[in-house]
Amino acid sequence: MILELYGLRFDAPGVTISLASPWRATTLEQKLFDSIRVLPRVEFVKEPDELHCHITDSKGFQDALTMAERILKGWQEEASDTDTGDRRSWRWLIEADVDSRGQDHSGESACIWAFLRLTIERENDDKLKEDVDLNGLNIRFWRADEHDE
Repeated sequence: MILELYGLRFDAPGVTISLASPWRATTLEQKLFDSIRVLPRVEFVKEPDELHCHITDSKGFQDALTMAERILKGWQEEASDTDTGDRRSWRWLIEADVDSRGQDHSGESACIWAFLRLTIERENDDKLKEDVDLNGLNIRFWRADEHDE
């Protein structure tokens, strides 16, 4: 199946959206994950230390991205509703690594990951720009030889 992430096209049998260590996740990570897990075409799996949403069709993936984008745009607008002059933005970071055996740096089967990075520009602190990575929430694009786990 073809999955599209803002113009980038991936051919993958599915994706898993994970929330690692839910008890330590930020409120924004929790809100993003909770909004995705209730969508149709999403299989929710609860493990002791992680929550997962498995999606195996492109429409379900696009629905999840749309939901995440709505929440992130709302998060951006919250800053403009205050008098601080702060600005917020977000973007997806995509990463992967693989060795000659098809494994990543930790010995797992290699795949592509997407993470969110938030940027907060504080007007009151001489335009201080701070990047915050939401490492607790991620998207894993499955390898071609993977099936629903």
